[in-house]
Amino acid sequence: MRAVTLQEVARHAGVSQATASRVLNGSLRVPGPGVAELVRKAAAELGYVPNAQAQALARSSSGLIGLVVREISDPYFSSIARGVQRIAREHDRHVLLSCTEADPAGDLDAVTSFISLRADALIMVGSRFIGRRAHDRLLNSELKRYTEMGGRMAVIGQATPLANSVVPQNREGAAALADALVKQGHRRFAVFTGPTELQTAVDRTVGFTEALRRHGLEPLATVPSAFTRDGGFDAARRLVAELGLARGGDGLCIFAVNDVMAIGAMAGLRDRGLRIPQDVQVAGFDDITTVQDHVPALTTVRLPLESMGETAVRLVLTEATRGGARSTTVVGEVVLRDSTRRR
Repeated sequence: MRAVTLQEVARHAGVSQATASRVLNGSLRVPGPGVAELVRKAAAELGYVPNAQAQALARSSSGLIGLVVREISDPYFSSIARGVQRIAREHDRHVLLSCTEADPAGDLDAVTSFISLRADALIMVGSRFIGRRAHDRLLNSELKRYTEMGGRMAVIGQATPLANSVVPQNREGAAALADALVKQGHRRFAVFTGPTELQTAVDRTVGFTEALRRHGLEPLATVPSAFTRDGGFDAARRLVAELGLARGGDGLCIFAVNDVMAIGAMAGLRDRGLRIPQDVQVAGFDDITTVQDHVPALTTVRLPLESMGETAVRLVLTEATRGGARSTTVVGEVVLRDSTRRR
């Protein structure tokens, strides 16, 4: 079926094409109510469907928010995305999602695409990579160009002067977890550090190990791995071989720097015949939605993930953000559960 044109609507309503465009495409320069009603009635009678690009030009707004995450299947990112979507919907905005799949170049590709689509705002979720200076220069240049054109930005992760920031206290949360575990009576620890080039993983590792040192303790092992369930699984199998862990041993508490790694670690330990928490104890970080349902339930540091997404949207949509970048700090809460229960 042939699409009805704006020119046909204008002719049917007896107005100019420019007037019809202002009414139907959402321009701030709308004619009087009588004329606007004539145009809308003509559009309805002819079955006219407005063009999204024309609406964006008329409003100087596309109504789009670009959301960049590393991996949507990870409950950390999907929970944040849920919060973003909820507040965006309240403000009649649509969210476009891009997953970088842990590719450091993926965020640059996503940002470039969202700019070309004239997204009103960008929200980037995830840790900064360490030692990617050339990439960072390109990304920062693109983001600077975007904000100079009037685009708004927020990041969830590490603070940056280029954008509003929602910053979880990763180092402090990991330190609080170490203190709580020592208070429970744990003295033997291992740390699954995640990737050594990922800033979030480094911050959590440093926070935990520095807190242990304040108690006169050192990890028996630090095991780098992927920031995934499989990364935790493989790290657990390597640790069992390295330390010769066995049933009825002296006990060991593993801190995995995120919950999906901790869940993988528990599976890897069971694969080697070890029981949790009887033989080995495990703790994570984030408090993703599934960890309470695991047996045993996982000790972790709770971050308000959906609330973090909501905050990021409010930062990019609020008039006050035009005055300069703002940073909101998010404090984690230690939640002790059965996975670290002492024998």
